[in-house]
Amino acid sequence: MGEQLFYYLNILFGSTTFRVEAFRDAASAMEQEKEVLLEMIHNIQNSQDMRHISEGEREELNLTANRLMGRTLTVEVSVETIRNAQQQESLLHATKMIDEIVNKLLDDLDDAKLRLMSLYGACTSDVPAGPIDQKFQSVVIGCAIEDQKKIKRRLETLLRNLENSEKSITLLEHQKSAVRQSCNSKQD
Repeated sequence: MGEQLFYYLNILFGSTTFRVEAFRDAASAMEQEKEVLLEMIHNIQNSQDMRHISEGEREELNLTANRLMGRTLTVEVSVETIRNAQQQESLLHATKMIDEIVNKLLDDLDDAKLRLMSLYGACTSDVPAGPIDQKFQSVVIGCAIEDQKKIKRRLETLLRNLENSEKSITLLEHQKSAVRQSCNSKQD
């Protein structure tokens, strides 16, 4: 009887383990979806296309975006990662290294982008396009696997936002140049 009960409970725990991991994965996917939605709303609000519509339409779209942003922010999904003391310390150190670059972003955009790319290169198994920050890589390796994935996603988001900002700046410079040329040709 004892062996059969043990066998039955072992099967039950095996099934439950699978369901718990599936539950955590689903919650983690929801966290990521929230991040994607917030980024998407933010990008729409700051898109160049918003400059090409009437003030009334822009105001209506901003109200809608703010409402959607507010509703998205009311959703709280949190998957806690179990860490030992060393993993906790590594996570804090990695976060601090990223935050230092982000805080200096406006001082030197190009340098910040290169540094973020070297951090990202340390997080990927693919051959990176540029240098790898070896110190950051050793810090990230000390993090829990779930934290490593979150760090990589954060760097991807930061780099994507920088890329979008650069495109916006390029478009603005192109528009200014076109306006100047138009004004100059009218003077001639």
